Amino acid sequence: MKKTTLIGCMLGLLTLPAFAQNKIEFKEFTLDNGLHVIMHQDNTTPIVVTSVLYHVGSKNENPERTGFAHFFEHLMFEGSENIDRGQYMNIIQSRGGTLNAYTSNDITYYYELLPSNELELALYMESERMLHSKVDQTGVDTQREVVKEERRQRYENQPYGTILPETLVRAYSVHPYQWAPIGSMDHLNAATIEEFQQFYKDFYVPNNATLTIAGDIDYAQTEKWVKEYFAEIPKGTKEIYRPDVIEPKKTTEVRDIIYDNIQIPAVIQSYNLPPRNHPDSYALSMLSTYLTGGNSSLMTKELVDKQQKALVVAAIPLELEDGGIFLMYGITNMGVEPQDLETEIDKLIKQVQDEGISDEEFTKLKNQMENSIVSSNSTMAGIAENLAEANVIYGDTEYINQLMEKFSNVTKADIQRVAKEYLDLQGRVVLYYLPKSAQPTVE
Repeated sequence: MKKTTLIGCMLGLLTLPAFAQNKIEFKEFTLDNGLHVIMHQDNTTPIVVTSVLYHVGSKNENPERTGFAHFFEHLMFEGSENIDRGQYMNIIQSRGGTLNAYTSNDITYYYELLPSNELELALYMESERMLHSKVDQTGVDTQREVVKEERRQRYENQPYGTILPETLVRAYSVHPYQWAPIGSMDHLNAATIEEFQQFYKDFYVPNNATLTIAGDIDYAQTEKWVKEYFAEIPKGTKEIYRPDVIEPKKTTEVRDIIYDNIQIPAVIQSYNLPPRNHPDSYALSMLSTYLTGGNSSLMTKELVDKQQKALVVAAIPLELEDGGIFLMYGITNMGVEPQDLETEIDKLIKQVQDEGISDEEFTKLKNQMENSIVSSNSTMAGIAENLAEANVIYGDTEYINQLMEKFSNVTKADIQRVAKEYLDLQGRVVLYYLPKSAQPTVE
């Protein structure tokens, strides 16, 4: 999952003048079949990134068939009618390229980075994936085993690995965000090949995709190739399913204990957030950085360094299209009770709610956010991804050039206000992760 960029590049400190962001130039057009195309030209280095963002994630799944979007992230590397099974990666890598993909609750994103003289190959490969990926029993059986192993490594056998799914299932009562993208292995095992094929037909269509090409390109030639490889792909035959569900505001606290294969307890807190494109998202992002973004952050200084009640603390705003969660966790120091750590975390939250932040800390925050934005657009891969998300999530590709201003408009009062409004102790989820050895014996 994204993926590490959910936390963002919010460490490091660089003093920059306001609005230091270089404008990202681009051209865009839409094919008759609904495929939206964004092109960014940068001829300084002979590389090109080709990406396709499909507007499908775990929230688009049938509650009885969770894990499909993540499963397809793997399945669509199997090959196609014209690319032999298992050769997709080999072809790209043999031309000096790298490639990857990720799935979130909202989107699935594929990309290749290649020498710029291989752009046509990348477009052909992505058109093959979109037009006729191999969705057959052999591929499904192969990728089921891959996903099972991923689940074991990342969730079941990793200490604290189940924090996200255990939190989501309690943070949402009606919205399909209540399950993590990894989904259920029981659902994947029970699904028929026809169900997998239908999911592909429903969501991996040009009218549900954004193609982005960034790097050493010629605009006219690139547009010509895009039309050559993608224009004849048929549009999807039915309306794309989007959940029309609003998660109700929580007014009571949900509290639970998870017994895990761990030695040291942890405290997890989750607060529901507004939709990702809500104006308060920028202040909430800055709030999370202020609380735990780096060694000089409030909670790290107070709870890790000074009080030594925690080994580590982190606040991660999981920003989602329909409303995410502000996820905080702290791993207790040896001999510290979870209740003690929770009490101190709550005191620091209340301190921000009551007193706000100092001018000095606010200036530092501004610099951190500027550094984060500049860093995210410092590579062709970052620019390609940010262009695609600007268009799909925010409805305007030009948003990529407006982000710096959005953060510059946040005030100290905004940060204090969102802390009061969204970090509501009465409407949160609190989980204690305890060692299995602490689990009461059932008589």
